[in-house]
Amino acid sequence: MIPNSFCHLPGVGLRSEQRLWDDGVRSWETYLEMGERAARGRKGRSLVEHIHASIGALDDRDARYFADGLPSGEQWRLFGEFRRKVAYLDIETTGLSADMGSAITTIALYDGERVRHYINGRNLRQFRDDIAEYDLLVTYNGKCFDVPFIERYFMISLPQAHIDLRYVLHGLGYSGGLKSCEQQLGIERDDLEGVDGYFAVLLWHDYQNGGNERALETLLAYNIADTVNLERLMIMAYNMKLDQTPFAHEHALRFPAQVPESGFRADRETVERLRRQYQLEW
Repeated sequence: MIPNSFCHLPGVGLRSEQRLWDDGVRSWETYLEMGERAARGRKGRSLVEHIHASIGALDDRDARYFADGLPSGEQWRLFGEFRRKVAYLDIETTGLSADMGSAITTIALYDGERVRHYINGRNLRQFRDDIAEYDLLVTYNGKCFDVPFIERYFMISLPQAHIDLRYVLHGLGYSGGLKSCEQQLGIERDDLEGVDGYFAVLLWHDYQNGGNERALETLLAYNIADTVNLERLMIMAYNMKLDQTPFAHEHALRFPAQVPESGFRADRETVERLRRQYQLEW
């Protein structure tokens, strides 16, 4: 989709891009093939220069170049070309803000092939090195929560391009939290039913205060499910967005043949005990 995009170029908005598409100019290559007509006038010469710069940035796999130019509602376009360097990311915490003394308890990181997890008190600091391997982040509500929390907590910057599915899905008519969007799109949680962000805090406290390793395993199963499910949601959203362009048949993506195993299973006995202890209903 990126080589068909013009709205990241200076002076080209979504309406101008649509007019180009309607006129049959549906790729950078097509625009450059227009030769002298394309380079006519100051604006035309500027567009030619920026298209050549875009070709170079794509060859260099520079996702940030395009993220900085694309409108906020069009960041989804990055996924097709940069899918091989994506990190699906989700964190669990003891509270809502690192500024209020809350801590990260676990982090799950998935790149379409490999699942990695990080646990406070064990290997959490390793995340700082591992996340640098990726050019694109995909989260749900990560622009408001996960990424700012990580940056404050570790005192680092995450410069990667970033697709926040909360906004992409909202633009497609799907609202609510991550689990709600999953349900609306037919993704089930099975043995993690009833576990949410608040319950994740209870699981961590049960592990920390009572030494219950099954609570930690349940927390990791939940955290990893959040992350792995982002891939399916991202592909769904990408294809639905493509349906709003002339390129649906050219660029539609398939789902992966297999979903990776997390290596952790929710312990229903622990879940039910905590539910009764804290008088939770679902």
